[in-house]
Order: sequence, then structure tokens, then C-alpha cells
Amino acid sequence: MFRNVAKCFFSVAEIARRFGRAERATTAVEFALIAAPFLATLLAILEVTIFLFAQMALQDAANQAARYFLTGQAQNGAWSATTVVGKVCPSALFNCQHVFIVVQNYTSFPSANTAPPAMYDASGNLLTQSAYNYDAGTPGEVMVVQLVYPWPVVPGPLGFNLSAMQNGTIEMMGVSAFRVEPYSG
Repeated sequence: MFRNVAKCFFSVAEIARRFGRAERATTAVEFALIAAPFLATLLAILEVTIFLFAQMALQDAANQAARYFLTGQAQNGAWSATTVVGKVCPSALFNCQHVFIVVQNYTSFPSANTAPPAMYDASGNLLTQSAYNYDAGTPGEVMVVQLVYPWPVVPGPLGFNLSAMQNGTIEMMGVSAFRVEPYSG
């Protein structure tokens, strides 16, 4: 019996020794070990890059909307919030029906509020444009124009998730603060 156990032990030891010296599948084993973290990192970099590109596009749209108010074009044309969003929304990146504009007036820059507005109600439903302030202002007033959008986030492998809000979204916002130029009405 002892000989059979010893024979089995030595045969297992021989297989382990040969496996340790074998180098034919080393690359495949190494790739299998690093493939998941590598692909997860690659996907995370791609998602963050797309998010930052979209953030830049939304900020550019907020600056463009601010120019309409700054020069009096939005006030003279009596544009609605939907009209302004339709003129500035980069539709290649965003669902323009979910881009909302918040326009507020202040007497001075220190009193201006640029805090992000709420995007969802207590039940978790996306708010509509009517829930946000939209006051086109008059010459000389300090204004803050915010474009807000619920950017959808796809959770990545290994737990990577940018989502900070419910429904798998993160609030993306472009902001511009300025004093309205004198214009003729």
C-alpha cells in the first residue's frame, strides 16, 4: 500500500515538475491573467473620454445660449426655453428633449447661484422644463444660464461606475454667468 501511495505521489510530482518547466502556453496564461483588468481599464478610459467630450460640448452650448441672452436676441425674440435649447443643443451627442435650460437673474455677481439644480423629483421621475426657472432678464442684470442633462452611464466591468444619480445617470451641466449688455428692445 505504501508503495502505491509513493508511486502516486512521485507521478504527481513528475507532472508538476514538467508543468513548471513547460513554456509553450505561458503567454496564453499571462494574457488570461491580465486580460480582464486591461479591458476594464480600456473601457473605463473610453467612457470617461466620451463623457468629458460631451461635457465640453454642453459647456460650449451653454456659452452659445448665454450669447443670445447677453446680446438681447432671446429677449427681443421672446424665445421660450424650448426655442433656446433647440438653437444650441448638440443633437449628435444629446437627446435634446432631455436638455434643460435654467436662466436666472441677479443684482450682482456675488449673489449669483450656480449650484446644480435637481433633475429628478422625489419619485425618481425626470423633471420637465417647466420645473426650472426661465427669466430672460433685462439689460444690466447679472444672469446665470445653465444647461443640464442626465448623461446615461453604462457600468463597466470590475465595478467601475460613474453614475452618481438614480436611473443610471450622472448630471452633466454647462454654466455661464454674465452681465446683460445694453440693447435696444
